[in-house]
Amino acid sequence: MAYDDSTYRRPDAGTDSVGTGSRFDDDASYRADTDFRSAASGYQTGGFASGDFVDPDPMGPPQRRPVSPATLDDVFDDPAHGERGRDRMAVHILWEVVLLAAAAGLAYLLYRDYPAAVHRPALDSLLVYATGLGLLALGAGLTLRSGAPNLAIGPVAIAAALHFAENGDRGVLAAVLVSAGAAAVLGLVVAVLAVGFHVPGWAASLAAALAVIVFIQQRPAPVDLQGQYDPARHALYLFGGFVTLALVGAAFGSIKAIRRAVGRFRPVGDPAERRGNLAVALTGGSIVVSMIFAAVAGVLLASSTTAPVTPSPGIEWTGLGLGIALLAGTSAFGRRGGVAGTVLAVALLTLFITYADLRGWNISLYAVAAAAVAGGLLVTRLVESFGRPPLTSDNDLEWESDVPAPAWTSSGPAQRESWSSALPAQPTEGRTDAWDGDRWGGGGR
Repeated sequence: MAYDDSTYRRPDAGTDSVGTGSRFDDDASYRADTDFRSAASGYQTGGFASGDFVDPDPMGPPQRRPVSPATLDDVFDDPAHGERGRDRMAVHILWEVVLLAAAAGLAYLLYRDYPAAVHRPALDSLLVYATGLGLLALGAGLTLRSGAPNLAIGPVAIAAALHFAENGDRGVLAAVLVSAGAAAVLGLVVAVLAVGFHVPGWAASLAAALAVIVFIQQRPAPVDLQGQYDPARHALYLFGGFVTLALVGAAFGSIKAIRRAVGRFRPVGDPAERRGNLAVALTGGSIVVSMIFAAVAGVLLASSTTAPVTPSPGIEWTGLGLGIALLAGTSAFGRRGGVAGTVLAVALLTLFITYADLRGWNISLYAVAAAAVAGGLLVTRLVESFGRPPLTSDNDLEWESDVPAPAWTSSGPAQRESWSSALPAQPTEGRTDAWDGDRWGGGGR
């Protein structure tokens, strides 16, 4: 069969430049089955992702539904990994209402049984103590949101308290700056280890905590305060500054773009994969800032009482900071968190510790920290379960509608024959030469 046979030609085809009359590229019967150009353009322009695939057969299966970029941005928090997003704030608001009710109940009990505790000057000391706890909680919450929890905040606070107790007579500002500067350097080392080598933040900060404990153990006896600074004189300003930091930071964190950026270190696939330069910068910065918060918290906690500063590992303060942050609604997995939860959780723990001390219950801070962390982990499960849409949501994966394979693919319904390259077996009887036969000779002459 020659190539100029009418089977390979359009009915009205002319001759080509070589005079064979072959117009294979314009063959009507070939082009009628599948329009390659429309299908190829769909792949080349990303049509399958944006919904612009056009089925050439108007009577065929339904076309893919288009999805706008804004909708896709809402469905996926990280489109590169398929993470479901659109964090729901309702669960945080409801939990913060519970925290508010619990804190109000404890405040009423404290006012009823010990009214002097909520009046000045005792109230000023209570506010300073709450500010110290609040700074620890801010440091813990910031690193939790960034996906690199800092376990060294407690030992850093104790070390800063000891340094302030020994050098407070040389000037409050100088002692605070030295403590905060040393904490920032330590935080930078932890940040380089955590984000530079991309290892879990808790592991890197644990190494730093152990190193700081060695520094604390160099002082075997309690240290008396050498200065005369009394932070109770500025109690309202200190507590107001903490509340402002907590609310403003949490308000910014509720913005989708900022929340994603801060929580970029949170793994959504292989946890060992690097998460980009933005994650490195923000996560490293959160570790450094949390160390500075811990140092200032230690100074406030040391100066809020006349008792000597007792050297201790500081793990109980780490537990309190993390427990308050978790109770506030910050997820242990990172990124998610509420708005007013930190302020309310700090008020709740401060009132409970004060009330228990006045009642003479003699509850260890380790026990309070353990209960706070355990309760906070339950809150994390609550936040992660109800803080995101379920996988079966009507808006989830809307663009993954089934689209039939084109007719020209090997699995399409229009497949009519196999394109196997195997040739049929040929008889060998009567052959005198292995190269002689219809298989290679075109059927003989």
